[in-house]
Amino acid sequence: MPGSGHISRVALHCLWNHPRLRMCVGTRTVIKTSFGTYGSWEMRSWLSLQILPFPWYKPLSLSLALSPRIYREVANFKPDIIHASSPGIMVFGALVIAKLLSVPMVMAYHTHVPMYIPKYTSSWLVTPMWLVIKFLHRAADLTLVMSHALGKEMNAAGASTAEKIRIWQKGVDSDSFHPRFKSQEMHNHLTDGVPDTPLIVHVGRLGAEKNLDFLKKVMRRIPHVRLAFVGDGPFRSNLEQMFQGMNVTFTGMLQGEELSQAYASADIFITPSESETLGFVVLEAMASGVSVVAARAGGIPDIVTQDGETGFLYTPGDLDDCLSKIMALLESSELRQKIGAAGRAEVEKFDWRASTRQVRNEQYSAAIWFWRRRKEQLANRFSGWFNRCPR
Repeated sequence: MPGSGHISRVALHCLWNHPRLRMCVGTRTVIKTSFGTYGSWEMRSWLSLQILPFPWYKPLSLSLALSPRIYREVANFKPDIIHASSPGIMVFGALVIAKLLSVPMVMAYHTHVPMYIPKYTSSWLVTPMWLVIKFLHRAADLTLVMSHALGKEMNAAGASTAEKIRIWQKGVDSDSFHPRFKSQEMHNHLTDGVPDTPLIVHVGRLGAEKNLDFLKKVMRRIPHVRLAFVGDGPFRSNLEQMFQGMNVTFTGMLQGEELSQAYASADIFITPSESETLGFVVLEAMASGVSVVAARAGGIPDIVTQDGETGFLYTPGDLDDCLSKIMALLESSELRQKIGAAGRAEVEKFDWRASTRQVRNEQYSAAIWFWRRRKEQLANRFSGWFNRCPR
């Protein structure tokens, strides 16, 4: 994009879902940062916020991130871009500050809330939620989405124009998630001490929107297989009751090397979610050299682009289709190795530094260009109106 200029200072309004900034979760902070040399982040400051717990999901905290103190800090920082995660409460504060400071605004759409609403509350709230999303993203200078499917949906809904919707290039830490972390000890743990049992692993937040009850139908058909849920969430107690007496393990949250081992020690990774904006767990499983079986929905087809070669996709809700993919893998260790190796080779192309560099150099530059164009258009309108006024 022409006329982008040099971008050196970026205000990040709590990118809760950005894997490179997962350290933010639980710290209740707004981050202000500037990019230093390539491959490094120079943190300028961390701002503590007043928070309120979300009544229906205690681990989630809410903050508007809008106060005279926050405004002064961001104003003194003099950002070139304000980058906010959407949707949420904090993004409203980010938008107000961006408009007051006349700074370009980038919104990254991470969580497709309209898909979640029917799982947690009344379906009639979907329409008001779309109105909120459209209000926010029409006010932004650029919208980043995680997949082509989501970009098309946002455009069709009128949340933004096609030219202002860009794909955030996927990335994965292929060193932290690697086949070398395969561990017999972890395999024994996940199979409850029966190492010869085939092991299917699911990693992720245990929420109602993840469609995890579908896996009960799967397990009824293959009771000899062990299923391990790695992660935690508001739906865990429901799942524990649902799978009671079945060949299922719940590990709770795993982090660091334990999480890497859980991925790499699986025979198959499965995710039945139909609401993923991208599906980072799929990227991490592929990086771990594990064969993936996933629903052909949301952003996952943007990751498993070669169905049957780098992973398997099944028709959402089609139990027989899903089972046919699982059984093909369970019956052939050679096929599992082949799919796992191809998946690993595919995600090795997606380096986090390249992804971050694309956002900084291309997407931020585009946002600045659109922001300048909008300012010029507004100035021309006012100039035309002023010239038409009688003197």
